[in-house]
Amino acid sequence: LSTQFSGEPMSYTRFSIARQTDGDNSHVEMKLSADDEEGGEAGRPEHLHAHVAQPWRNGKNLCFLLIAAFLLLLIGFLIGYLSYRGRMQLAAKCLEGGGKCEVTPTASYLADGDETEEEEVPGPPILYWPDLKNLLSTKLSDRRLEENLRQRANKNSFEAGQSEDENMAIYIHDLFKSFFLNQVWKDKHYIKLQVKGSTKNKVSVVEDGKEEELETPDAYVAYSETGTVTGKPVYANYGQKEDFQKLEKSAIELNGTIVIVRAGKITLAEKVVNAKEKGAVGVLMYLDPYKNTDDLVPFGHAHLGTGDPYTPGFPSFNHTQFPPIESSGLPHIAVQTISSHAASRLFSKMDGESCLPQWRGGLLVCKMTVRSDKQLTVKLEVNNVMVDRKILNIFGAITGFEEPDRYVVIGAQRDSWGPGAAKAGVGTAILLELARVISDIVKNEGYKPRRSIIFASWSAGDYGAVGATEWLEGYSATLHAKAFTYINLDAAVLGTNDIKISASPLLYALLERTMKGVNDPLISSRKLYDKVGSSWVKSIVPFGLDNAAFPFLAYSGIPVVSFGFYNKDEDYPFLGTTQDTVENLKAINSLYAHLRAAAEVAGQIALRLTHDHELFLDFGRYSEELLAFQEKFLVYDQDVKELGLNLDWLFLARGDFQRAANALRRDIENSDKENKVIRRALNDRIMKVEYDFLSPFLSPKDAPLRHIFFGKGSHTLQSLLDHLQLLKTSRSKVDLNMLKEQLALATWTIKGAANALEGDIWNTDNTF
Repeated sequence: LSTQFSGEPMSYTRFSIARQTDGDNSHVEMKLSADDEEGGEAGRPEHLHAHVAQPWRNGKNLCFLLIAAFLLLLIGFLIGYLSYRGRMQLAAKCLEGGGKCEVTPTASYLADGDETEEEEVPGPPILYWPDLKNLLSTKLSDRRLEENLRQRANKNSFEAGQSEDENMAIYIHDLFKSFFLNQVWKDKHYIKLQVKGSTKNKVSVVEDGKEEELETPDAYVAYSETGTVTGKPVYANYGQKEDFQKLEKSAIELNGTIVIVRAGKITLAEKVVNAKEKGAVGVLMYLDPYKNTDDLVPFGHAHLGTGDPYTPGFPSFNHTQFPPIESSGLPHIAVQTISSHAASRLFSKMDGESCLPQWRGGLLVCKMTVRSDKQLTVKLEVNNVMVDRKILNIFGAITGFEEPDRYVVIGAQRDSWGPGAAKAGVGTAILLELARVISDIVKNEGYKPRRSIIFASWSAGDYGAVGATEWLEGYSATLHAKAFTYINLDAAVLGTNDIKISASPLLYALLERTMKGVNDPLISSRKLYDKVGSSWVKSIVPFGLDNAAFPFLAYSGIPVVSFGFYNKDEDYPFLGTTQDTVENLKAINSLYAHLRAAAEVAGQIALRLTHDHELFLDFGRYSEELLAFQEKFLVYDQDVKELGLNLDWLFLARGDFQRAANALRRDIENSDKENKVIRRALNDRIMKVEYDFLSPFLSPKDAPLRHIFFGKGSHTLQSLLDHLQLLKTSRSKVDLNMLKEQLALATWTIKGAANALEGDIWNTDNTF
């Protein structure tokens, strides 16, 4: 080029192509002096200054510059195209796993919050979701699950606060340490428990003045009223409200009676409350007979609530002195469990009308009550005693690399009255295996979770999720702002035919995505989603007090999920009895394959929630739940107006929540996903949705279960609906002041949730 344009030497152009650190683009530097890069024009010899200044030289230089610019554009285009093509190939690989996936490497972030540049480290630099999911599936081991479950073998009891429970706690603590989890610790709580006394409880039949012992069971019901009560026996099926309504329609007197119920449908505590409301002085519960279970007597508790009932709303730390208070959920009537054999003997002595066919269950003889002129009563003696116990909750944590102060919690009950293979052993086995596998993926496969994962082993779960609830009460000021999901592993395998799911609506979308990616243990070519079907949400099981996830949701406002296998038409017969052994559990077909599938579901949920930039919580789903309630309320709109009230404000609040959810979705779509500050702020708005449905107008001490969808009390949307239904059936029973309060609580709780979801205060709709 020099000889063509001038025949003289000229300055050359240096092209420097340097890749930017983010890997997305390249920049090009062009320098027009080879003689002295630092000196610039000042460093040029004089003859070159004069030479360049000549007009004919300027034209040739301009031509040269145009050719150089063209070459630069061509090189830049080629580099950009090759970079783009490579990224698209990686994205295509990611999308093969299906659904929402990340095409960026997991972030590196110091534990103290200081950002640092990502350095080259051995192992895979990027873990995409399909790779992470496959690693989890590959590393889960049936053999390890079996070894974990075997720890329950040949043990008679793991009663909370006793030696076997504490030994198991130490074993789990040491195992967590052997997995090299980032943090391992324990929480001590000092609680009051009711246990059986030195004298067994006794059930007798008194006929014509003669007393005949019916049974003196080993099992007992915690938090029963102690002492002796006597009353006529009345059978109430499952003890549900509708069962008692049928008895009242049949003109059967319930006041002063001892009610007999069978296990199932609702918790024992709920059966007891329903019986007490009708004036019963005692309750006997038995298990429906199944094969060789006639003599089995289950353990249970009668506290309509969770946690230590003698420190309601307060954590039981360090023998803290509390005023003499107790939970309003204590029954104050005598309660005892009996065998189906004892129940059959009792029914055979009753001479009233036979049970309804659908109430009979597996018993050959079933009577509703006794004739009014027959002198037959049941005598119940309860000799339980109160004790102080120290319990241990054990924790292990894998800390996140970007947001270590945000975490998903995976938990399982450890204690059990009896061997507890299904009740506590299954969940504990899965918990330990997930801790091992996820720790291994982080240590050896290069996975850097954005957020932390906490593994928790709870004690005193048999007494109403006492260990879990006390932990929530102890850290209530911070947990709702840090824990964004709880995954419950308790009793995850009780059968094989059906899948039992209880979950917050925020997790429906993630659950569905997960089930589409996990194989059915019975048919490997089929996914779990195929087993539950596209309308699986309709079969979701409502949360009960016997589910350890319940206080996380209803008390702390943390999204939860509980997943497991069972047989819908046939309960696992040994749950809560002395026969809940590993040997009996092994009778379940493909037991360890189902344990592995349950572990894979829980593991995928935990990993997905710590992998993606955006929290995989479907905040818009609550708009649908609110709309469903609105449609039910609309039926009573005219009736409410006749009382001088209206439902318009409630409906407007629902509309505000819908608009706020849409606005947040737009903010997420328009945000820079690589901006950690913006992403954290958006995720914080998402994770607070559940908490914002806890009514802020109620005291956690007086009404701890404040969630308007899942709580207990007159503040819930279901309670409001029940009250509105009276407008159609018996308007005289409507309490106008209570209805006003219910409408106000519901309206302003939903409005508050909408405002919080909207974000900044100036973005909220103040025309309400």
